[in-house]
Amino acid sequence: MTGAAHFNKADARGVPSLVWRAGQNRRLDMIVQAAGTRLNADSRVLVDGCGVGMYIRALRQFTPHVFGLDIEPERAAASAAHSPLVHVGAGEQLPYPAATFDLLLSHEVIEHVQNDALTVAEMARVLKPGGRAVIFCPNRGYPFETHGHYWRGQYHFGNTPLINYLPTPLRNRLAPHVRVYTSAGLRRLLAGLPVRVVQHTQIFPGYDNLTARRPKLGRTLRQITYTFEQSPLRRFGLSHLLVFEKQP
Repeated sequence: MTGAAHFNKADARGVPSLVWRAGQNRRLDMIVQAAGTRLNADSRVLVDGCGVGMYIRALRQFTPHVFGLDIEPERAAASAAHSPLVHVGAGEQLPYPAATFDLLLSHEVIEHVQNDALTVAEMARVLKPGGRAVIFCPNRGYPFETHGHYWRGQYHFGNTPLINYLPTPLRNRLAPHVRVYTSAGLRRLLAGLPVRVVQHTQIFPGYDNLTARRPKLGRTLRQITYTFEQSPLRRFGLSHLLVFEKQP
């Protein structure tokens, strides 16, 4: 990670989803669509950075062979309640042989790892030829930094406006605990790997917290911003959705 600040686990690793709501359902639909025929009863799936196992549980609807990996033992233990195939480990050194998985999900993880390029290379290594990786990660075009920021050595939780629009050195001083990606910067992680990009776009949030408090406003924002995803305004979306396929 950038900078020399000392972080709490929640700052450095992010906070995993603890509940399943409309936003997660929508992303699951995107994962299933991106996987295509690679997600069936015989598929081997890896959730790389599984947190407490919400996506493990969801993907086990399709196949019992859902593996999970997380660097935090406590989170891996929580995930094990949803699958016996959960391990503790780092994304930069996946404990699996090459060509093991039909599908790999990395959900809001690569921004937190020590070496994102090595993490993506490991994803490619463990995919079978023709297998696909589905990556969600923060978009620098989004007007808010959702992981909070540091000011004078103190961490401030919450959505901070416009930090991601600052020059990179200043942005990284305020948010040294998390990366954020331009489209070009994300694609550079694939340079030299035996993969091809199947899909790359940006998506807007589900506004689940807002919808719970103010349902009409939340639903209206969803309707408006989801239409942005079909226009050039998608560049202001919350997250990248990148799908790549392992080549023979």
